[in-house]
Amino acid sequence: MTLEHFSRTIFRSLRRIDQRKCAHAYLSGLLATPGKKTVRRLAAGISRDPSVVQSLRQFVSLSPWNFDDVMQEITHWVARRHPGAVWSLGQTVLPKRGDKSVGVHRRFDLHSGRTLNCQLGLGSFLHVGSAQIPVDWSLCLPRAWTQDPERRRDARIPVSEQYLPTWAHALRLVDRLSARLDSPSAVVLADMDNEPDVGYLVRGLAMRRRDVVISVPPQLAVLPVGEASPRPVSAGSLLRGQGPEGDTLTPPDGPQRASGPPSVLVHLPGNSPRHSPGPPYRLFASGGGDTGTTGRLWLTSLVHHFPGTIAATAARASGTTAVLEALREDFGLLDFAGRSFPGWYHHMALISAAYTFRCLHGAAAPPRRRPPLRLP
Repeated sequence: MTLEHFSRTIFRSLRRIDQRKCAHAYLSGLLATPGKKTVRRLAAGISRDPSVVQSLRQFVSLSPWNFDDVMQEITHWVARRHPGAVWSLGQTVLPKRGDKSVGVHRRFDLHSGRTLNCQLGLGSFLHVGSAQIPVDWSLCLPRAWTQDPERRRDARIPVSEQYLPTWAHALRLVDRLSARLDSPSAVVLADMDNEPDVGYLVRGLAMRRRDVVISVPPQLAVLPVGEASPRPVSAGSLLRGQGPEGDTLTPPDGPQRASGPPSVLVHLPGNSPRHSPGPPYRLFASGGGDTGTTGRLWLTSLVHHFPGTIAATAARASGTTAVLEALREDFGLLDFAGRSFPGWYHHMALISAAYTFRCLHGAAAPPRRRPPLRLP
């Protein structure tokens, strides 16, 4: 598989020849340029002509082409490689300087334990063997951006783009992937242990008849199955065997099996006391040590599956994290300095294409020097 053939297929929705030429050049630069993937460094790697820098910058930030069309081509390219029955969702925090980058805001990052000035993006991934391929992205815009007409105008944020909580962005990614692929049995694997409103995502996926394996925060309210009048209790305390008042609880599904992680059956509380608690879920822990901690907490609708199999699915979340790290370190995820909303999505489409080619077809040869690239 040549990079030229891959590029022609993935970017065939681009209407103009100069756009497709720029897309191929940018893709070549991402694959061959070491270190930071700034536009200036990418341009220097493919041409000595100084005008190429401006051409590539205009192509990413200003040229009118559709992110969704490119990501749909990537999705179909991956689907022809027979992806497995798991869709992953992953969050990526993109630290930024200043307040001009689209969607930038102050946010506490659970994993680093610091408050960061950053963008927040969500990605969806298809599994092909041991690989995970990014096939869609969503930029989370806080209300400070969606409700500010001047910011919206300067960043060219479309009228249709309004504030959504993180769980709603996740549902949107699942809906878009569902529209592209005929995979009604695919299980959604999501890392959401820093999202207090993850229950909305679980309920939304249940309404879509999607099975889930989702990491959840310890404070998530759950209802133990099997009690006559269950009262909400935090997921973390329940797996430690404590009820709402600190009383000791016995897991309703009996003694823990040595072959699987600690688990208990639960419901999610309804949106109001009148609402049914809905279907049962299995709450389980992974990665606990000998210090009395339960480790990471997970919720799954696969209540009748073998616990070890469910734990193996949850373990794939580390692969999603590894892909995001590779995109940060080797494909320029952090290096887009533009301020426009379309530019952010264009950059994400390009790095996704580069990662897809490298992952599925091996390293590309260093690009040859090319004639100047010009956009009208």
